[in-house]
Amino acid sequence: GQRDEEEIHHSLETFTLYLSEPLSKERVEGFSDGVYAIVATLLILDICEDNVPDPREVEKFHVSLLEALSEYGPNYLAYFGSFVTIGLLWFVHHSLFLYVTKATRLMGLFNILSLAFIGGLPLAYQLTSEFAEKSHNEIEAIQVSCVITFFASIFQFAIWSTALLHERETLHPFARYGGKEHAFMFAKLSLYPCVSLGAFFLTCFLSEFSTAIFHLMQIVIPFAFLALRILVRISLTVVKSVMSLSRRKVVLLEEEEACLSPTEALS
Repeated sequence: GQRDEEEIHHSLETFTLYLSEPLSKERVEGFSDGVYAIVATLLILDICEDNVPDPREVEKFHVSLLEALSEYGPNYLAYFGSFVTIGLLWFVHHSLFLYVTKATRLMGLFNILSLAFIGGLPLAYQLTSEFAEKSHNEIEAIQVSCVITFFASIFQFAIWSTALLHERETLHPFARYGGKEHAFMFAKLSLYPCVSLGAFFLTCFLSEFSTAIFHLMQIVIPFAFLALRILVRISLTVVKSVMSLSRRKVVLLEEEEACLSPTEALS
């Protein structure tokens, strides 16, 4: 029994050591950029293929091009919402690996899982642009899109969490606990998981929730990124001010006690 326990313990140590072995950061970034570029290209090809009005139909019914294009409005909105999502997830990935100094196999595994769901974003675009509004299928299409976005972003958060376990070896001091970018990295990496979960639960309770609202939320998220940095900066400033005031009070109390102690000793 003891020998079996030792073998299990040894195998677990070997497996843990294997997961913490270094991985080429440059190759991880290069492969990731390639996947993001291909996914963005697929999205562009999707919008260009079936969302252009037929010139003969436009001329036959004397309809202006702008009026004909307006019929494809929901598809264009879905395209911009999906492209913003891909672009910002790439931006988050870039920001993350800007502070990662050494990649490990476990971080590489989480990165692959994140990219697998990134590759599903063109599918999410197709689903949300195809199904009719105010239908059961529309809500389900939004929910599938939310699930894809959630897992694509939560595995990015897992990469950062894994890096924090061995932060002295894997992270730049700015992104470590107490670093000046730590709070903002946490807020940035948790934004998409929170938004996608929130949108998913909104579809369960709000019957008026539609693909138009969902894609408008996606387009608004870049402004949330800017607001996040401002809010984090303000919060950190307030916390530092409160801490400095409390320290000053402690220093003043110590000085008062120091001044009173000789008087008490003389009396």
